[in-house]
Amino acid sequence: MSQALNATHLIHSIPCDPLTGALSVPIFQTSTFVQEAPGINKGYDYARSGNPTRSALENLIATLEQGAVGSAFSSGLAAIDAVVKLLQSGDEILAVDDIYGGAFRQFSQIWSKFGIRVRYVDTTDAANVLDAITDQTKLVWLETPTNPTLKVSDIAAISRIAQARGCLLCVDNTFASPALQQPLRLGADIVIHSATKYLGGHSDLIAGIVVTKTKELGEQIRFIQNACGAILAPHDSWLVIRGIETLPLRVEKHCSNATAVANFLLLHPQVTQVFYPGLKGHGNHDIAAQQQSGFGGIVSFTLRNDTEEAAKSVVCNTRLFKLAESLGGVKSLCCHPATMTHKSIPAERRRSGGVADSLIRLSVGLENANDLIADLQQALESLKTDDEFAASPHHKAILAA
Repeated sequence: MSQALNATHLIHSIPCDPLTGALSVPIFQTSTFVQEAPGINKGYDYARSGNPTRSALENLIATLEQGAVGSAFSSGLAAIDAVVKLLQSGDEILAVDDIYGGAFRQFSQIWSKFGIRVRYVDTTDAANVLDAITDQTKLVWLETPTNPTLKVSDIAAISRIAQARGCLLCVDNTFASPALQQPLRLGADIVIHSATKYLGGHSDLIAGIVVTKTKELGEQIRFIQNACGAILAPHDSWLVIRGIETLPLRVEKHCSNATAVANFLLLHPQVTQVFYPGLKGHGNHDIAAQQQSGFGGIVSFTLRNDTEEAAKSVVCNTRLFKLAESLGGVKSLCCHPATMTHKSIPAERRRSGGVADSLIRLSVGLENANDLIADLQQALESLKTDDEFAASPHHKAILAA
């Protein structure tokens, strides 16, 4: 497995305030900074261009991802937007097929109008990327693990392909977080995060992060950040820093709870498929074991009764798993991607990417694992009995096929 994030290094990468000695990074809640003379200042002039609290977060996340430059944005989608702005009309993005619905919406409904083409490919096999890449491809876009079917792609192998064709490789590292995976060490050029999720960790903020391997690329992102203005506010920057302080501890518990939940679901008679990189039956389990130091806190699964109605029955009957979008917080969440997070993706494309109508995504929190399993057990009891299921038109259709 990849080396785990060193908690000592993380904690002591967060600076004490040199002016006051404050142990917690101060929140500089200001829009502007007094200058000694025109153009002469103490490193900051206007808070869109830079703020000490945001700078502390940006430097921290660059250190954790082992990159050159970090930039903090007002949301994960704002971070995606900034990366795509590195391209120009006529360029092409080669993207993972099982992609977050918000990214798909931005790619298909915003950037397509500006002449940027996006093609989707199953990146779990690097050979597919090699076959699909063209002279117009300027950016390869990975999520690994993906949202919501937890597909894993070989970052090192795909980075070699991208480099050989002069392409940038961007990896969405939201699901793993730097506690489990550092894509820049594996060859990626850019890492992005929805810091709303594991980095913040408490379901109390919206934020996005971009980290670049090189200073030159980071300066381009910083220019876009300042020119377009989708910056992260000081208080939210402080919240992300506070969340990162406990990241290794939280992620360790997320991983152990998710493993227990995945193993429970694997044996449940109403469940047909469980998506979790920590299971040996996962298609790219070995790759996940090589490039991650743990398998994360997200588990997805499909139902024997593969219908939207069956999935809604389960997610509406949980007690501890709260029905909500987002993930990575202390409290466990469940969602139905087909009608929630991935609703913006056309049904045919969504299903071809592996997002079945009955797929349920769990963000496994920090509660007692046995309590979470008991909650899922009682929620799954809302489904039809085996006899009722066998008599259903859906089951008869399966047999006829």
